[in-house]
Amino acid sequence: AKLVARLAARHGAPVGYKAGLTNPAVQQRFKASEPVWGALFWPMLLAEGIPVEAAFAARPLFEADLLVRVSGAAVNQARTPMEVLAAIDQVIPFIELPDLVVRVPGELDGAAIAAINVGAKLGVVGTPIAVQRTPAFADALRDMTVVLKVDGTEADRGRGSDVLGHPLQAVVWLAQALAREGRALKPGDLVSLGSFSKLLPPKPGLKVSVEYRGLPGTPDVAVIFK
Repeated sequence: AKLVARLAARHGAPVGYKAGLTNPAVQQRFKASEPVWGALFWPMLLAEGIPVEAAFAARPLFEADLLVRVSGAAVNQARTPMEVLAAIDQVIPFIELPDLVVRVPGELDGAAIAAINVGAKLGVVGTPIAVQRTPAFADALRDMTVVLKVDGTEADRGRGSDVLGHPLQAVVWLAQALAREGRALKPGDLVSLGSFSKLLPPKPGLKVSVEYRGLPGTPDVAVIFK
């Protein structure tokens, strides 16, 4: 809370939140039993096409992620993916660029991850796609294959269901977690859903891309490190 207050003093109010440790494999890595959340601020969100310094953080990493944009306050009462779909209007390709901050990241646990604002540092935002409020679109999010490529070669892949069984369940969990602290999601907020891939370190010259196979139009997003 102290760190988020310091960030808000510098960057203004949060523009959204990130749900972290929503992938069971990532939870296991950090010895956590449940997800955690952090705040997002506008300076953290980078437009696609602008090269990013490989040394953008103390412990820089990249991973495949996905954003959604809240369109209605009813999202705070959502309990199912279809109820979340009724209260969001965009799904946005997103390469998260977190900072694990500490000298020995492998020693972080869930509480420490929360204390560093879930490593929120930067992220590259792709072209939004409009939400279709249909069971078929909900199924596509659950069943999509998220492919992370480095210099055109596949480096890892995951499925939508890797995040809490359905990626929109991350929104359900987040809304409940925020409510316990007297907060609520509001229209316009962005939500980072979590990791669909392993965390990898950037190097100068690398081109990283993510494809969301199974979503309409096979959206993607890319970043080049310098």
